[in-house]
Amino acid sequence: MRLRISNGHVIDPANEIDAIQDIYIADGRIVAVGNSPEGFTPDDDIDATNLIVCPGFVDLRAHFREPGQEHKATIASESRAAARSGVTTVCCPPDTDPVIDTFAVATLIRRRAEEAGLTRIAPQGALTQRLEGQQISEMKALKDAGCVGVSNAMRPMTNLLALRRAMEYAATHDMTIFIHAQDSVLSNNGCVHEGAVATRLGLPGVPEAAETVAVASCLALIAQIGIRAHFSMVTTARAVQMIARAQFDGLPITADVSAHHLHLTELDVLDFDSMCHVQPPLRTQHDRDGLRLGLAKATLGAICSDHQPHEPDAKLAPFSATATGISALETLLPLSLRLVDDGIMSLPDLIARLTCMPARILGIDAGTLNSGSIADICIFDPHYYWTLTPQNMVSQGHNTPFLDWELKGMVMHTLFAGNIVYRHDHETSQ
Repeated sequence: MRLRISNGHVIDPANEIDAIQDIYIADGRIVAVGNSPEGFTPDDDIDATNLIVCPGFVDLRAHFREPGQEHKATIASESRAAARSGVTTVCCPPDTDPVIDTFAVATLIRRRAEEAGLTRIAPQGALTQRLEGQQISEMKALKDAGCVGVSNAMRPMTNLLALRRAMEYAATHDMTIFIHAQDSVLSNNGCVHEGAVATRLGLPGVPEAAETVAVASCLALIAQIGIRAHFSMVTTARAVQMIARAQFDGLPITADVSAHHLHLTELDVLDFDSMCHVQPPLRTQHDRDGLRLGLAKATLGAICSDHQPHEPDAKLAPFSATATGISALETLLPLSLRLVDDGIMSLPDLIARLTCMPARILGIDAGTLNSGSIADICIFDPHYYWTLTPQNMVSQGHNTPFLDWELKGMVMHTLFAGNIVYRHDHETSQ
């Protein structure tokens, strides 16, 4: 299959390309960007006039629910949602059932993704066995199974000595540790940000200190051990400042933020909207602005979806009793593009936060349009207006606070390893 993408506005931040050029693809790989290779005759041509052509998106956090929670979603269903969203590589946390703490489970997940053939899954392995925070997992086996790092998911490590030992073991295998910084004692089963809104609603709150204390503890251990670490889903302005200072001091750390934390705040839960029940919780407007600034300065190097599909009943209960999370893959691009319209950053800088920068965090060969690289490509219309409805969602989960929002930016084509796995208005899987 030889394919040409013609007349598109190519943005490839890794190679500093920002121009109208053609892309030539053969045997699943990019042959050239710009000038046509000698003797190249395409079997198919995609006219990308007035469209943006960029590397496929790399999502640092998305739950595909399989294995263990197939009633919520499956790898097959969420791979279709990823393809619709221009996401060609997904990093999934280890809190499946069973947990990704063995070679077999990690291999199963990757094989199911290969069978779907729509997106690539880069799993995180469990930092500790069964995520119980006690015994260190078999990290060498997890690395051999293709895990890009280790994490204890959203289950905080209460024993700092155990965390240190796990970090030291991960360092010996040159594995990145993914940290969800939240002190479980200070969080105290809170469900919203601790502040005026929590008081007004009578809901238990999670203080800012629950995040900053955990960040401080982890930074101290990282400095002691020298391990490469990544802070997932930072939510407070103060934590961004702490991470920025540590980066300035030379610690090998990176961080990301979810798309919904860049737009929603604690005010969005005022009507007890369970669709806004997320962990970590939505914070203040000051925090939201701090996250945006941290993203613009590249303290936060990536935007993730934190995609968490649920069945309808999971959100039908009193607020604190509902399941946390948003079905977020399909709003990743339009919510991110709003940052460009808001003047937070340029379009090439934004695309970098969705492509090459998260790929570097994972240490994988993705997020670029290098000649010879796998042809994972997203083609989108940045000016296409549409409204999100349950009917036009592809994900099995429809739990999102962005239903009926008018969104701007629509994926027109997604190419995965040179195959067209999504076309706007209809999907094809090859």
